[in-house]
Amino acid sequence: MLKQVKPKNARAKRAMAKREPQQNENPKTTLFVTGQKTSQILKLAVADLCTLKRPFVERFTKKNDIHPFDDATSLEFFSLKNDTSLLVLSLHSKKRPHCMTIARTFSHKILDMLEIYINPETFRTLQQFKNKKPSVGLKPLISFHGTVFEDPNQTKYTLAKSLFIDLFKGQDATEVDVEGLQYLISVSAEEPTDERPNPEIKLRFYLLRTKRSGQKLPRIEVEEMGPRMDLTLGREQFPDADMLKAAMKKPKGVEPRTKKNIETDIMGDKTGKVHLSKQDFNTLQSRKMKGLKRSRKDEDDEEVGVEDAGSQDDTTTLKKVKV
Repeated sequence: MLKQVKPKNARAKRAMAKREPQQNENPKTTLFVTGQKTSQILKLAVADLCTLKRPFVERFTKKNDIHPFDDATSLEFFSLKNDTSLLVLSLHSKKRPHCMTIARTFSHKILDMLEIYINPETFRTLQQFKNKKPSVGLKPLISFHGTVFEDPNQTKYTLAKSLFIDLFKGQDATEVDVEGLQYLISVSAEEPTDERPNPEIKLRFYLLRTKRSGQKLPRIEVEEMGPRMDLTLGREQFPDADMLKAAMKKPKGVEPRTKKNIETDIMGDKTGKVHLSKQDFNTLQSRKMKGLKRSRKDEDDEEVGVEDAGSQDDTTTLKKVKV
């Protein structure tokens, strides 16, 4: 059994309470860790990613002898101490050049990992594109192009899609101002072939510019702002089924209560069902039409029929007619 750490003062107690599971979790913070050996390409790539992810970022500058696929206890320790659920380890070697390992944790334990290798020939930094950069803390638009990201089975590309969404999505928000959508992240990959069964992932960042179009809606143009990365996928570690089920479980009270008998169809129209009691058609008030009224001739025929039926007793017949 694990040792239960008791807080020694009020400050430590508040810090431990923040690390406990919350009904509404805080934005995911990313910790960038440097390995035992790195390269200039990795340093520039990490600096650009930290610039785009501010303020939800932590960065270690000292080197650490960590090999996560062999032993990930050091990353779990860093995740616990810094309260970060995403970790990016940069490590360069002859066998795995310019390698970045993206790891995701649940309850400060490694959930899944993926290695990506940066192509140094096509890499471009954020500063090499001389244009305006987005403000700090804005949410980007993220688009994925390629059938490899839509595979129903669990593959490296579907894992990369999930990790990229968690890495760049920023703070959760129910409403977003259109003026705040200033840049787009495009993740694309070609179709796999026999010659290239594992195509490269092209990671691009674009500025969104609104211009006059002469109509109500503006014209949108995109301009590349950097960084530019071509990535090759390496080793992966898929999440454990039981651990993933616990991570995807939503606490009670997070989702809004749904009203009964109210649904929204494909077109976005709200429809509802109204339950009524059984209706008595005998008391139904129908529309009074001229064709449904009885004529005077029908009333005279009814009076004559009453007189014939009561001919045996004239007194009784007269009383009935009077009534």
